[in-house]
Amino acid sequence: MVELTFLSAVSLAQRIREKKLSSVEVVETHLRRIDQLQPKLNAFVEVNQDRALRRARIADEALGRGEQPGSLHGVPLSIKSSIDVEGLSSETGSRLRAGYRASTDAPLVSRLKNAGAIILGTTNCPELLMAWETDNLLHGRTQNPWDLSRTPGGSSGGEAAAIASGCSAGGVGSDGGGSIRVPAHFTGICGLKPTPGRIPATGHFPPSLGPFALLGVVGPMARTVGDVKLLFETLQGPEDGDPSSVPIAIRWPTLQELKRLRIGYFEDDECTPVTAETRSAVRTAAEALARAGFEVRPFRPQGLEQARHLWWQLFRLGGSMLLDPMTKGREAELSPILKQFSLWASAEGPHTAHSLLETWMTRDSLRAKVFEQMRAFPILLCPVAAIPAFHHGERSWKIAGKTVDYLNAWNYTAWFNLLGAPAAAVPVSRSREGLPIGVQIAAKPWQEESVLAIAEVVEQECGGWKPPPIDA
Repeated sequence: MVELTFLSAVSLAQRIREKKLSSVEVVETHLRRIDQLQPKLNAFVEVNQDRALRRARIADEALGRGEQPGSLHGVPLSIKSSIDVEGLSSETGSRLRAGYRASTDAPLVSRLKNAGAIILGTTNCPELLMAWETDNLLHGRTQNPWDLSRTPGGSSGGEAAAIASGCSAGGVGSDGGGSIRVPAHFTGICGLKPTPGRIPATGHFPPSLGPFALLGVVGPMARTVGDVKLLFETLQGPEDGDPSSVPIAIRWPTLQELKRLRIGYFEDDECTPVTAETRSAVRTAAEALARAGFEVRPFRPQGLEQARHLWWQLFRLGGSMLLDPMTKGREAELSPILKQFSLWASAEGPHTAHSLLETWMTRDSLRAKVFEQMRAFPILLCPVAAIPAFHHGERSWKIAGKTVDYLNAWNYTAWFNLLGAPAAAVPVSRSREGLPIGVQIAAKPWQEESVLAIAEVVEQECGGWKPPPIDA
């Protein structure tokens, strides 16, 4: 029953509360969908059917007793395998962590379960998350449900493939340089990279400490913005284990408040070209917002190329700090993608204490300058990436007569990790090959509610998620 697996999480929760659907029926249908598509997609690393069905029965019994259901009561979700889910495989795609099973839930997983969600399983990712595609020596390669010859992106590629194909109603990924937004863009779903600390990253591997605490976050992914909003409401809130944690109350803006926010858009950064269809998608979204009554003007903040450079300095440092102790003497066990990342990271030489502090202070100074420019345009609209989903193994692309290499194709997301700003991806159009193309909506820190409200308008005006052709 494909139609049921393509219902939104909001709709599923409502129908279960109203007893129009049982949780057991919903979970069984999603498990059959996984059985059908896992051989094609390889989105999951582990599914615990018995536990999911047991919890579905408990959920139905609770409703039968008249207990008050949570906001996600009976809704089947999935979790990226870099996040601890008690009893499930959370190996982060690495032979170096083979066999690791979490003994407790990450705080965000506990919040989902407390809201009534049922965790189906954990999803695939590249080894130690160091790639914008999903492949590793432990669990293999994940395919894109729009075209099996292409990647669903990374590092939350398994999560994106599972959600886009109807194997899961939604879930959680992580993002240190586009790892939620790029897979969402590649598979035609929605995803939010929140401000560091808005959703607790405790229980994630690599841990969000030091440079990674500035860049890396966990966040919701789903087929609709409404579902991302529901997940965000459940996941957000302070937690002692997250060094960036801040108690920020949720406040959804009224339409009147929202329309006072001027929106600046740009089609490219004049450094990394994007495909013509990507430029068109940004224009389409800008025109849709203008039709909806927003003030939308061309605007691109200065300093984005410096932000990309600073991001790489911090990201490669964090990656090296993680990789070097883990991989020393075990290099033969590493996936080709991770070996390549290690070469890129080491090419510029190690940081010194002075260079690290200089990078950190320059980052803070640039951040203030960009946010000062955004006083005129508190919302930014731009591409997610230079290209739609690429074929497995590709490492460069010819766009507008220029070669765009693997590391630079995702500059459009890395800026907002460096700035610590919230950003969402929402689908808008299709490429000539029929692949999804999303746009990115960003704002200043702690403005997730405005980002998602604008994204929802874009979704309503542009049509939003469409089912992929995996069943054709």
